[in-house]
Amino acid sequence: MVGTVVLSSLLVMGGCKQEETVETGAIPGAVPQTIKIGLYTAMTGSLAPYGQSTRSGMLMAIDEVNAVGGVQGKRLQLITEDNAGKPEQSVTVVQKLISSDNVLAILGEVASSNSLAAAPLCQKAKVPMITPISTSPEVTKKGDYIFRTCFIDPFQGTIGARFAAKQLKAKTVAILVDNKSDYSRGLARFFEQEFNKTGKVVATFYYSAGDGDFRVQLTAIKAKKPDVLFIPGYYTEVSLIALQARQLGLKQPLLGGDAWDSPKLVEIGKNAVQGAYFSTHYAPASKEKRVQDFVAAYKKKYNGTTPDSLAALGYDAAQMLVAAIKKSGSTTTSENSRQKLRDALAQTTNFPGVTGDITLDKDRNAVKPAVMLQVRGKKFEYVSTVKP
Repeated sequence: MVGTVVLSSLLVMGGCKQEETVETGAIPGAVPQTIKIGLYTAMTGSLAPYGQSTRSGMLMAIDEVNAVGGVQGKRLQLITEDNAGKPEQSVTVVQKLISSDNVLAILGEVASSNSLAAAPLCQKAKVPMITPISTSPEVTKKGDYIFRTCFIDPFQGTIGARFAAKQLKAKTVAILVDNKSDYSRGLARFFEQEFNKTGKVVATFYYSAGDGDFRVQLTAIKAKKPDVLFIPGYYTEVSLIALQARQLGLKQPLLGGDAWDSPKLVEIGKNAVQGAYFSTHYAPASKEKRVQDFVAAYKKKYNGTTPDSLAALGYDAAQMLVAAIKKSGSTTTSENSRQKLRDALAQTTNFPGVTGDITLDKDRNAVKPAVMLQVRGKKFEYVSTVKP
């Protein structure tokens, strides 16, 4: 997607039809007073469902702000760039957003590997960047202009290990890790550190994103007879791993992290993922009013689609950015304006997000709760909430 006025194909999840829409905030034939916000994410490729869902949440947030007059009389405009889920392409499109589009701030990415690739560019240019869902703790270490609205892997790995030990009564665990993914390796490491305090990780095996045959690893895992199989990967491989695990006779409970949170997990994994557990950022079935209001508005906007955690975090990231723009009064792209915006973001405390109240710590990481969900039929049912 190139330029300020761009026709984009917005594909929302859940089997909804495609609709042609003008990029939010852009007015054909005019040069409106706008605040440009960049988004880099996967709109194509294997991670596209994540990127599309995240973008849908962000677009909804921006539409809501524009519907009540924007910010200081200026409309918000989201300029989306497709990185195809690749680190090297993330660098290219973020450079364009900064240099050519001259955006005030940047939203993205989903995958930690992509955020780690692009964050140094944002830091060097002093353009605030907010990742909605990259959970690797290394992301915000790239500089003080880098923020996030999600919890980080040390927390997620810890609660996953405790869930395995306490709720699943596991004494032994095997782990199957995507060796190409910063997210997967990090989550596995923090899970293992915590679980070994009360039990034992009896085996760790590896695969690479894009693999389709996991039988060698699963056969070796079966021989170890673990109580639980922990798979900190993306649904694209996890669903296939689950199918092959059940075919080989592995009956152990399956456990994972927030990258499982996609309807595609059940669509591909079918019965093999039934009963599996994973940690994530929010439960759409929550009784909290802010959650139910968000779910209802999202379904109305996107043809009945229930928003997953990617959509909710995208919505929160955009809304948190808007709150900081309003607080700082930063609507231009001067260095001073971006500095004020950065400072306002760093002061975020008890922001009322759909995914929970968000307070950023000194390292600009969100301190917030997580939820555990279980796959039941075509739905992910709420199990418990875990506070930091």
